[in-house]
Amino acid sequence: MQGLTTFYADMIRYEVEIKKGVWMMRAYEIHEYEDTYKVYELRETATGSWFRIVPARGGIVTSYGTAGEERLYLERETLLDPEANIRGGIPVLFPFSGFVTEGSYEWNGQRYSIKNHGVARNHAWTVERTGEDRGVFIVLTLRANEQTLASFPFDFELRFTYRLLDGKLTIEQEYVNYSEEPMPMYPGFHPYFLADRKEAHYRTDADLLFDFNDHQVKPYEGSINLDELPESVVFQNAKEPVIGVTFDGRQHVEMTYSGTFRFVVLWSIKGKPFICVEPWMAMPDEINRKQELTFVPTGKSVLAELVIESTSAS
Repeated sequence: MQGLTTFYADMIRYEVEIKKGVWMMRAYEIHEYEDTYKVYELRETATGSWFRIVPARGGIVTSYGTAGEERLYLERETLLDPEANIRGGIPVLFPFSGFVTEGSYEWNGQRYSIKNHGVARNHAWTVERTGEDRGVFIVLTLRANEQTLASFPFDFELRFTYRLLDGKLTIEQEYVNYSEEPMPMYPGFHPYFLADRKEAHYRTDADLLFDFNDHQVKPYEGSINLDELPESVVFQNAKEPVIGVTFDGRQHVEMTYSGTFRFVVLWSIKGKPFICVEPWMAMPDEINRKQELTFVPTGKSVLAELVIESTSAS
């Protein structure tokens, strides 16, 4: 016997399938609650997975868990302070990733000031909808406004779908340009993964590292100890858009992403239990070099994707 019944209770959405006399149940949950800001929590109960997102604080994912265990680091006080840059979660970097020399750049003969990592993480996003389709999802948007135009003179819209399926968190991105000229960008993501030990082997086919500690390009020799490196390092020259790493005692992480994310940045702070593994479309300060910018054509959009999977590590 085959059939499908869907019912709802307390915002819990159950899909029940009867197949060959066996009842197979999958459950998705979508919750909204106030914690200084409105928080959206999406859950997949079959895998013990969830993520939480705070649209008012830059559309940031503040929590991602699988098998009942938290996978992300978060300093809660930075989330609650509206003037602070949030340390933790998965910040969105747009239009630029990383620093901009002297906090400014020139475009079309005019000079603009902009903060590190751009404008998206400092503005409230709008929730367009939530639902179920290939898992459970939420769609967030951010449209250019007077404040963003002062730092980045382009009429953009970001439309991100955050989707949870089989324990994997997928961020489907659409970068739209409504301006009358092509829009330059090199966005990225800044996930903070819980990690107790800072020495790790990264599974990647990248064979080069740029080391911001001495500004040298070096061969990647199989492992990196971030406790010995106060500044970040960047994987370069990867052919496959995937990276994996095991943080002993915490988690196995694998990220796959669109080929436009050509660099992966590693960064941490000594004494803090996290390592950031960050897919970026270009190196820092690219807006001043203007050699490897991604351009969104007028009236068009650029699509990209990031998939994060984490499992427990003994």
